Amino acid sequence: VAYIDLDELLSIEGVDEATAAELQARARDVIEEQNRKALESATLDDKYTLDRGRAFMSGVQALVRLPMLQRARDVAAGLNTAGFISGYRGSPLGGYDQALWAAKKHLQAQHIVFQPGVNEELGATAVWGTQQLDLHPPTKKYDGVFGIWYGKGPGVDRCSDVFKHANMAGTAKHGGVIAIAGDDHVAKSSTAAHQSDHIFKACGLPVFFPASVQDILDMGLHAFAMSRYSGVWAGMKTIQEVVESSASVSVDPDRVKIVMPEDFVMPP
Repeated sequence: VAYIDLDELLSIEGVDEATAAELQARARDVIEEQNRKALESATLDDKYTLDRGRAFMSGVQALVRLPMLQRARDVAAGLNTAGFISGYRGSPLGGYDQALWAAKKHLQAQHIVFQPGVNEELGATAVWGTQQLDLHPPTKKYDGVFGIWYGKGPGVDRCSDVFKHANMAGTAKHGGVIAIAGDDHVAKSSTAAHQSDHIFKACGLPVFFPASVQDILDMGLHAFAMSRYSGVWAGMKTIQEVVESSASVSVDPDRVKIVMPEDFVMPP
């Protein structure tokens, strides 16, 4: 009503110009008041605290929000899951650990633990351990633990042995792991240009390559689902142009509709 063409209002029986103008003025007043209240209540933590709607965040912050979204989806599905994040910093993911530390209280509220590794291999091995929860059913506190490993492209090379063995061991039914690689195609902050697609494929990891901040959230949820279903880790390739950009994105947990295969029975 506030912004439709005046002629459309006048086409309604019994509405004259004065009535139409008054209706539009009242509608605009309501919208302005709603916008004012929204701005007054907005905080820098909205990117982590909003249950749904839109929030402004960077690509790195989206990687922080991703496990929170996975936890929210699991809770909605009746699962009591937790998350674990480990790895080793390196451009363009050099600020990921700082963003995780800054969001510590929000992560803890969602049962997500961040513990950086001494190096890439130890971080990856720690994440691998989260998928062994079902080896001790009587003592487990959660239905599953989903994991995130992160590292610069050369760190991916160093972890190939861990990736291969972790894939052979498999992921948990309600766990799943994403290995996030920070690639530097033009050697902006690296001694040599590198890309992680080939090493991920060589280790048996399907590769996701988000092209926007929204893609990080959407593809990340698909990556967790694929990892759980297939029993292998999922790789995610990130570059500076995406993780260091910012955008207004949808944080609705149910935004992504994941369709599970029903025409294929996975081997035991």
